[in-house]
Amino acid sequence: MGLDIELVNNLIEKKKQEYLDDLFRLLRQPSISAQNKGITECVNLLTDLMESSGITTKVLETQGHPIVYGEVISAKNKFTILIYGHYDVQPPEPFEEWISPPFEPEIRNGKIYARGAGDNKGQLMAQVLAVKSLLETHGELPVNVKMVFDGEEESLSRNFAPFVVNNKDLLKADVVYTSDGPMHVDGTPMVMLGCRGMLYVEIEAEGAIRDNHSGNKGGISPNPAWTLIHLLDTMRSSDGTVLIDGFYDNVRTPTDFEIDLLRKLPFDSKEAAHVIGLPALEMDGEEYYRKLSLEPTFNISGFSSGYTGGGAKTIIPSKARVKLDIRLVVDQNPEDIYQSISNHVKKHAPGAKVTCIGKVEPSRTPVELKVVQTIVKAINKAYSREPIIMPAIGATFPDYVFTKILGLPSILVPYANADENNHSPNENMKVECFFNGIKATCQVLLDLGEEMNSN
Repeated sequence: MGLDIELVNNLIEKKKQEYLDDLFRLLRQPSISAQNKGITECVNLLTDLMESSGITTKVLETQGHPIVYGEVISAKNKFTILIYGHYDVQPPEPFEEWISPPFEPEIRNGKIYARGAGDNKGQLMAQVLAVKSLLETHGELPVNVKMVFDGEEESLSRNFAPFVVNNKDLLKADVVYTSDGPMHVDGTPMVMLGCRGMLYVEIEAEGAIRDNHSGNKGGISPNPAWTLIHLLDTMRSSDGTVLIDGFYDNVRTPTDFEIDLLRKLPFDSKEAAHVIGLPALEMDGEEYYRKLSLEPTFNISGFSSGYTGGGAKTIIPSKARVKLDIRLVVDQNPEDIYQSISNHVKKHAPGAKVTCIGKVEPSRTPVELKVVQTIVKAINKAYSREPIIMPAIGATFPDYVFTKILGLPSILVPYANADENNHSPNENMKVECFFNGIKATCQVLLDLGEEMNSN
């Protein structure tokens, strides 16, 4: 079909307030997967928004939160894109650090502030509204579109892989397209071809059956906090090297081509430090991107033990817990790493208990594929700027279910600004980024229709 992108972009300009209103409706509805708050209400609202956009929609149950599935199928033999996103959000705490309430969206200085604005409701709605815009201007789409919106992405998508396994025919497609995460710090669009995986574990140590007086029982009752501190000291060196046997066994050595890609990426150490919230960042661009996308991490997400309130309480705590999130790179297996950690704990802290909270495998899509190059060109057109190509992103989402279970190429193009504060107070998305995301999705669908339907 002949699609006039200018006609579509003109419609988007005319409908800006209507589209913002649609987004704000979704942002006002909490959908905190970790706390099971507002999920059903958000599913119903999202279903209404998709149906009113011309997308045939249904809610599919899982063992956890539902999947919202939608499709616009023009012809069975057309190229099919499967769009992934998630409607759940992170908990908004600490509330006192928000300038405006997290579920009362507000525009300040050109940014939409709300929990989920950038991660991922703003980007999800950019995709939905792109379909709506194309249908309103042309009556059909240049490719078949399927949408699958996860309700547990912020809780490690525990039930998404089984859902995909059980719905392979429904999800049959030619490529997967995701918009999540931030663009480059200088505003350059990015095309990302994989992600790091994650293993999330909790380690718990116990002392006495109850807290004890630190004077009356000091030196007698064991302190489990020290047990974990000593254990952690055996797991990671001061320079960041993980000391657990087998941790690096399957880490894939970056290719010369991948390193060359990283060297070409724009990098401003001052701007990168500002986005992170550091006074300075002492590394060059190659090291920064290599650590961010091609190397694993071993992070302490939380440590709790004893009294942490105001004033003093002199006790020997009876329990201590540490939460670890370990980011994994392609070819590392979360189950293998979990076993290595369990073995390490048995050796160095035999009484401690290790629990796997969740795991997601890493992923990678080859850059040389025609569909990758088609999307790169479409993003270039949409932003009038050559996009950055990255082998993988540092963050984690269940991309492996597409690349491994469905066997599809999977491409991530973030639409949000670099300082979106996702997972933090005052999460935001620039108004400009939201509308650019709608236009970019339209351009991607158009170019896929022109380039891939002829195959």
